[in-house]
Amino acid sequence: QVQLVESGGGLVQAGGSLRLSCAASERSFTNYGIGWFRQAPGKEREFVTRISKSGGSTYYADSVKGRFTISRDNAKNTAYLQMNSLNSEDTAVYYCAAHSGVVTPQTMRSQYVYAYWGQGTQVTVSS
Repeated sequence: QVQLVESGGGLVQAGGSLRLSCAASERSFTNYGIGWFRQAPGKEREFVTRISKSGGSTYYADSVKGRFTISRDNAKNTAYLQMNSLNSEDTAVYYCAAHSGVVTPQTMRSQYVYAYWGQGTQVTVSS
C-alpha cells in the first residue's frame, strides 16, 4: 500500500503559478501511474492529468493543456504538478492518486481506477 502526501497549495493571483508535490511513502513508487484530480466547491471531482510509471507518457484534460505540466522524479518518490497561467476556475482542492495496472485515455479519467489517494491541498486563485 502506498501513502501519498500533497503539498505546495496556497493562494495565488490570477496569472500566477504554483507547483504541487506528491510524495509517496514507498520505494515501489515506480509501480504506479500517478494522476492529479481536483474538486471545486459544489462540483464533482475531475481529472486533471496523469503520468505513466516511467514518466514517459502524460495526458491532460483540455482545460489545463498548455498551462499545467505533470512530472515525476522516481529517485525521490515524488510527482509534481506545475501550474501556470492560473485563473479563478482552477480554484479547487487538488488530489494526487496512484494506480497500478494498465489504463487507457478513457479509463485514466475515472477516479475509480486509482486505489490510493492523498489528503488534498487547497489551491485558491484570486482575481
